[in-house]
Amino acid sequence: MNASITKTDIPILAKLGEAYKKWHLYIQHLPKITRYTLGAKIDNLFTDCIELALLASHESKEQKGATLVKLNAKFDSLKFFFKLLWEVKGINTNVFTQISKQLAEVGRMIGGWMKHSR
Repeated sequence: MNASITKTDIPILAKLGEAYKKWHLYIQHLPKITRYTLGAKIDNLFTDCIELALLASHESKEQKGATLVKLNAKFDSLKFFFKLLWEVKGINTNVFTQISKQLAEVGRMIGGWMKHSR
């Protein structure tokens, strides 16, 4: 069974999944000290965001708002730590730019989802 997320599934999950897959390919190349600090933090935030988006997609409108607020906060943390990783030269500018573009799109999607669910 192929359980990969496709574009026909929930779009934000597909986009988060694409960004995570790109990140996952790169995490193994981080210096050891960074991999187990910022790298692990970013990896956990990515999976937390994916989980919250999945939960929100199955919740009623009444419950969804609170979950989307949590998702937005986790996502902001993810972007902050990802930028910090780049600033301490844990990743090169090319990788940072590629993943940041995907994260920017996810951020717009979260904002739209929050606006739509009010």
